Amino acid sequence: MAEGLENRTFIERATSGFEHYSTCVEPYTLEYAEKTTGVPRERIAELARAYATAPSAQLCWTLGITEHHNAVDNVRALINLALLTGHVGRYGSGVCPLRGQNNVQGGGDMGALPDKYPGGQSVADAHARAKFERTWGTSLPAEPGLNLTKMFEAIERGDLDTLYIIGENPAQSEADQHRATALLRSLRALIVQDIFLTKTGELADVVFPAASSWCESEGTVTSSERRVQRVRKALDPPGEAREDSAIVYELARRLGHDWGQADAERVWDECRSLSPWHAGMSYARLEALDGIQWPCYDETHPGERFLHGRLWANPIHGPRAPFAAVKHDPPVEALDDEYPLRLTTGRRLESFNTGVQTGGYTSPLRRGESLDISPADALRYGVRDGERVRVTSRRGSVTAPVRIDDGLRAGLVFMTLHFNDEIATNLLTIDATDPKSGTAEFKAAAVRLDRLS
Repeated sequence: MAEGLENRTFIERATSGFEHYSTCVEPYTLEYAEKTTGVPRERIAELARAYATAPSAQLCWTLGITEHHNAVDNVRALINLALLTGHVGRYGSGVCPLRGQNNVQGGGDMGALPDKYPGGQSVADAHARAKFERTWGTSLPAEPGLNLTKMFEAIERGDLDTLYIIGENPAQSEADQHRATALLRSLRALIVQDIFLTKTGELADVVFPAASSWCESEGTVTSSERRVQRVRKALDPPGEAREDSAIVYELARRLGHDWGQADAERVWDECRSLSPWHAGMSYARLEALDGIQWPCYDETHPGERFLHGRLWANPIHGPRAPFAAVKHDPPVEALDDEYPLRLTTGRRLESFNTGVQTGGYTSPLRRGESLDISPADALRYGVRDGERVRVTSRRGSVTAPVRIDDGLRAGLVFMTLHFNDEIATNLLTIDATDPKSGTAEFKAAAVRLDRLS
């Protein structure tokens, strides 16, 4: 804004809250950014100019933005940049969270969120709630449910004593493994439904073996660009494993509710009868068009190519896009003389999160867990490649081999959660969570390194 690179025309016609936002960002000068991030101010300015003046530009992010105690504010800060420059709602421009696995987007779209029904409809919306109540033949609460973080807090208080977990491994994926495992053990009943017997499954009272959703089941999948596509069954599931819907249908029948035969297309048709986003997406159209982007309001609608294209209509359709005045908030755990290194966690190319889905096959890229450190820190601590060291945080300690990584800056170290049976990295991570999203701060813990000899 100091150089007048903001898109004033777009801001004035399609956004709200700009004046408050512009006042809020005044303290964040290039000098402040350089001191805080370690990135030279010239490079920051170069990138800002390139982004602002590009004919089209996208902001894509992964968990490095969201696995913080202020996750939602981080995302809002990126959205602010897109609104500031007009890089939203048109070809080649936009904001896009890149998902860690396929169909994370679809899970949220189908209502796997504590405050949403399928199609992004709020549980607090009386009209939407009444629609679902009529179809499902029951009354529904007007208050949001609990996200995973709040579920564990409820277990701790004694307010929650039973969990039914589908396709999740919190015994190894939560930020504080000691606490998570203890709370799962304390439950009156734990039911797990998964394609593998995870560490969480080993703690369960009942385990339902499920089919793999990508080759042993019928259904749909949704990509990060909102494209819904068909998934077709190619193989029968092994042993006693069943499709997820078949398990849920059979459980309902034994509890006194006969829903008939589990059929993926019938379930989908019910979903699109309730979700305006998906109303026009029959199986026949999904197959004929090789997928459709939501929202798709009827069976003549092609699907919206640009989610926020309405912001470019004159006048705009619907509400203006609001700027969010957010403030920089550093990691909860500060570095000090006792814990001088910043541990960030993440994934490697060939592995999923806790290794459940990827640990069972070999890969030429897989090399086991390590503590990745910069050449400067290797020299500082006198350690060499492959040497085992002790890594300690305020919560726990593990030993791991050193791997020197030229891509890391001094003071920053990296580990993954892929090899939890060998090295439980989340004994180190901090269980500080974002109050809005419930996301834990996996990306910023304070640790120290000690040589073993």
